[in-house]
Amino acid sequence: MNDTTKRIVALVDGSIYSASVCEHASWLAGRTGAPVELIHVLGRREAPEQADLSGAIRLGARSALMEELAELDARRARLAAERGRAILDDARAIVERAGVPVTARLLHGDLLEVLPELEAQARVLMIGKRGEAADFARMHLGSNLERIVRASHRPVLVTARAFRPIEKVLIAHDGGASARIAVEHVANSPAFRGLKAHVVTVGQPAERARNWLESAEARLAGAGIEASASVLQGEPAQVLGRLVEEAQFDMLVMGAYAHSRLRSLFIGSTTTEMIRTCRVSVLLFRESVKE
Repeated sequence: MNDTTKRIVALVDGSIYSASVCEHASWLAGRTGAPVELIHVLGRREAPEQADLSGAIRLGARSALMEELAELDARRARLAAERGRAILDDARAIVERAGVPVTARLLHGDLLEVLPELEAQARVLMIGKRGEAADFARMHLGSNLERIVRASHRPVLVTARAFRPIEKVLIAHDGGASARIAVEHVANSPAFRGLKAHVVTVGQPAERARNWLESAEARLAGAGIEASASVLQGEPAQVLGRLVEEAQFDMLVMGAYAHSRLRSLFIGSTTTEMIRTCRVSVLLFRESVKE
């Protein structure tokens, strides 16, 4: 993960969150020396349609109409590609202003289909909290977000609507493998060197949490990070959200989707709730994350 040949892969679209994605990517690149790769993916709906829309048309009109429909599909695809390149040009301009190396690619297909290729050279993936269709739906997350987080083997940074300088980081620790991976990542990454970090456990007995909190605090302090820890009681999503606001943390770091997908579909999850309601960016780790 500390290999600077690994890229910061930033997924951008036409939403208002893309500027924040670019600014977070620039911040991370500046602190790690890693280059940024901007990606815009054209989905299947933006490709030419192959369906026969002519219906029961008389033979004399059928050929002309089919040619017109094919031309319309081709024009729609060209416009989508041109729009994608324009989005990448705007994103590249934001990153270039920060003076960090940046490349940009326009890809075709489903985002999950191209994910393995993107992850191969990625140290982290970045995606906005909400996509184009969700800009004005306050509680609605981007359609690709959960799919990416659940499928990715790299850390995923879900960016808030606006970037703000990152000085204080809150790490949610539940004693699980993904939380331990998150602590190790923060300790190992130059991105967090010199910052302040607070490790918190919510809803666990203090005796049970003491060992893993002391271990996390010592690991972070040994890496040059000003660290502290605490145990709080209550419902995790509510307590963490309140703590982020009241103590003015700039980023939340946590494990992702500790429960099975079936369980979270029925009762929700702390991960989804924190992404939905938290006003700062959230860095997520799964148990299968690769360093």
